[in-house]
Amino acid sequence: MYLMPPAVTDWVAEGSLARFVSDILEEMDRDGTLASFYAQYREDGWGSAAYHPLMMVKILVYGYSVGITSSRRLAQALEEQVACRYLSANQSPDFRTIADFRKRHLTALEGLFVQVLRLCREAGLMTMGRVALDGRKVAANAALDQSRTLAGIEREVHRILEEAERVDRAEDRQEGPDRRGDELPEALRTTAGRLQRLREAKQRLEAAAHQAQDAQAQRIRTREQQDAGTQAEGSCAGRGPRGHAQPDRSGQPDPEDRQGWVQGYNGQAMADCASQVIVACAVTPEENDVQQLAPMLERDHRS
Repeated sequence: MYLMPPAVTDWVAEGSLARFVSDILEEMDRDGTLASFYAQYREDGWGSAAYHPLMMVKILVYGYSVGITSSRRLAQALEEQVACRYLSANQSPDFRTIADFRKRHLTALEGLFVQVLRLCREAGLMTMGRVALDGRKVAANAALDQSRTLAGIEREVHRILEEAERVDRAEDRQEGPDRRGDELPEALRTTAGRLQRLREAKQRLEAAAHQAQDAQAQRIRTREQQDAGTQAEGSCAGRGPRGHAQPDRSGQPDPEDRQGWVQGYNGQAMADCASQVIVACAVTPEENDVQQLAPMLERDHRS
């Protein structure tokens, strides 16, 4: 029992990832970056009251940042995890509301995640250096091996406990006994520091965008001049300008090498090795991961 109503903000550390996500999205909301999320809502008072779009975006971005991609698990976290309750202002939208919001704003969310990643990089939270890519086969239904006997469950519990102990010891050696390993950089642990770093990052991104536009305009002018000269030369020689051959990416794995079938898809995820931030993701019907490195690197570069 509390004699006074508690403030959820007092339960979340100043340097936590939840506060970082909240600060960065509120800053983006103030400058109009999130305007597309408001466009589908009525303002005439008709219909049921909706959850605030900014709150919904916060919980989705935070949930995906910490690996909670299931709408059901995210709804559960809104009831059980303090960080999620802080971001939702103690509101608890159900899993269907979360899933519908994501589907309704899928294009806007994809663009938003790219902007958040760029701001994280510019603010010093992550670096785009070495990345790790892996794929996972996603089946369309429950597999037979998901059926468990009592003995199997006991073995699984024992394995999980041993794994937890091994991971704890390894992390103690890597991070030290007093650090969790997910602390934000010193300059990003306060609201004032975060806002200053984010605004500086936005200014650098805007300056870089202007430089890129100028450089692109110059490349277009140069290419037009080259094309004009090539066309003139080709006309004299009786031929047109030559094109560039595209690399052949049609190679397929040998069917004889397949070890089994999964009627589903191959989900790809690429993460920055240092910060563990996911920098690119995709879903493909290709069963082999070999051909996915180049497309994923291109998605990472565009981000």
